[in-house]
Amino acid sequence: MSKLSFAHSLIETLPSGLPGLFNPWKVKCPHDAAGNGPVEKLERLSLHLDCDPEFILAGEAPGYQGCRYSGIAFTSERLLGEGAIPRIPALAGRLSTRRLPFSEPSATIVWKTLYRLGIAERTILWNAMQLHPYRPDNLWSNRTPSALEISLGEPALRLLIEAFPSAKIIAVGKKSEGLLREMAIPIAGSVRHPANGGATEFAAGLKSMM
Repeated sequence: MSKLSFAHSLIETLPSGLPGLFNPWKVKCPHDAAGNGPVEKLERLSLHLDCDPEFILAGEAPGYQGCRYSGIAFTSERLLGEGAIPRIPALAGRLSTRRLPFSEPSATIVWKTLYRLGIAERTILWNAMQLHPYRPDNLWSNRTPSALEISLGEPALRLLIEAFPSAKIIAVGKKSEGLLREMAIPIAGSVRHPANGGATEFAAGLKSMM
């Protein structure tokens, strides 16, 4: 199976059109720039998956500054524009209509850490729940997904893990760890989510698992 077909099979497990949940790979955002819709996001995801990973980092959910426009967990428009993401050519244009490219703090921390540890080329980034949870009154917002919403990510997460059986699964954040344990999926460990002052703990935790 090609990586594009595999990416498509992952996304086919996800619903679209649910209130307060945005599917970047099936629905066009009003703030997507021209040339950055579901098809382009799926293509970028397939490039990201095109490796033999040693690690799969599973976060909690996409954010509006990152995956909503990039199509890849923990990956922002700014990082893609700089050509900082392995296997993905630097952007020729913009992903969003925002005046300046989005820069997600967690994405910057994650990729900086992966490069510092020398595992950027051997790591796949994903989320326990792959739909962006936002407040109905503001597309550019993040909210904590409910337990029921998080369960929507289980089929894709299981498919991903089955496709890369030798990869070490690392939970990033408590919600991700909770879902993985509920699924009875063995994990190499869990690390602090880098958001809200967790950068140092995240980096130290990941380093301890090398």
